[in-house]
Amino acid sequence: MNNISLRLAWRNLWRHKRRTWLTVGAMIFSNCLLVFSISLQFGSYEMMIDNTLQVFPGHIQVQHRAYLDNPKMRYTIADIKATAQSLRDQLGMQDISARAAGFALASSQDRSYGLQIVGVEPDFEPRVSSIPGLITKGRYLEQDSYDEIVIGAVLARNLKVNIGDEITFLGSGLDDSFAAGVVRLVGIFESGLPELDRSLAQISLAYFDDSFAMQGKGHSIVIRASHIEAVENLQTRIAALIDTQQNLVTRHWEELQPGLKQAIQADMASAWFMYIVLIVLVAFSVLNTQLMSVLERTREFGTMMALGMKPSLLSRLVVMETLMMSGLGLMLGVASGFAITGYLSQVGFYYPGMEEMASRFNLPDRMYPSITLLSLLLGPAIVSIASLLASTYPATRLYRLLPIEAMRAA
Repeated sequence: MNNISLRLAWRNLWRHKRRTWLTVGAMIFSNCLLVFSISLQFGSYEMMIDNTLQVFPGHIQVQHRAYLDNPKMRYTIADIKATAQSLRDQLGMQDISARAAGFALASSQDRSYGLQIVGVEPDFEPRVSSIPGLITKGRYLEQDSYDEIVIGAVLARNLKVNIGDEITFLGSGLDDSFAAGVVRLVGIFESGLPELDRSLAQISLAYFDDSFAMQGKGHSIVIRASHIEAVENLQTRIAALIDTQQNLVTRHWEELQPGLKQAIQADMASAWFMYIVLIVLVAFSVLNTQLMSVLERTREFGTMMALGMKPSLLSRLVVMETLMMSGLGLMLGVASGFAITGYLSQVGFYYPGMEEMASRFNLPDRMYPSITLLSLLLGPAIVSIASLLASTYPATRLYRLLPIEAMRAA
């Protein structure tokens, strides 16, 4: 009976080829569009995460357990340079940099502003941060830099300083002593993030250590992963290597930048609202096609029921037709979506004006869709499920069909 049902369903599907192909075409288009849109969305999220984290926070940070929630000077990592070098050696990677951070009052000849001063390793900072590549005036810190500083463009305008000018800072050291110094401005960066450009300054870790009486201690070791998908595994490896006796922990980027995750979730929710509208339209198209098919075959169904066929078998036949139609739309839609998305994942996707904006903020000038099993099948699978649900109304009508009235139908 199953073979007969399959043959009947396939034959009935092509009674009206134009109507069937219009419905299947709607499925193919929606599935192709969903595959491309979801893959592009995932790719844009990866680019957003990478570009946001590479500016300053990094993918992972090793910190004192209490530092994230209460970033005070006393929550430190002992002998931070040696700890960072040990991680480089054991992990076999160089994208690791040690930092120390403090707050100070910076003054020029005309003005004074509060800022965060970060001590960095000039050799390794470019491997975990894009700030060295965002210098618009002057240069970045060099290996032998000592009493030199780089600051954001907004802060430079506020202080009214330029390359070569001296800046005096005054803060509090680790031992509660005064931390003071006079540094020469060698570089001005522009990250495109006003908050960062307004409040961040970087000096060498050695000079920070002397000025703030750190005695070789620091506050964070920043690690940049090769890819966002490698973060979980890398965090696990680092957690096994760090000295837990110092109360050290590894911080995932989601902990370091919770606002970024929330922004992605909000964008995903708004995008799925549009996807659901598209899926509902396709489901109504299937409902219309199957309802017309059932109404056209009322006399045929009445005759079959009079000959002894149960309504459940006829209902199953209608659902089977929908299943075949949605399966055809899924296969062709996923195949075409994969072909288009696969090509764009290699050559990239961009729109007019994107290159100029990207160059300004040191971002890639193209977006690359991310093809995964989830992005390929999530949208089409929901379309198929919605189509099957839409076919339940025409299928359940058959349970109320009376054979005599059906055979009299015009």
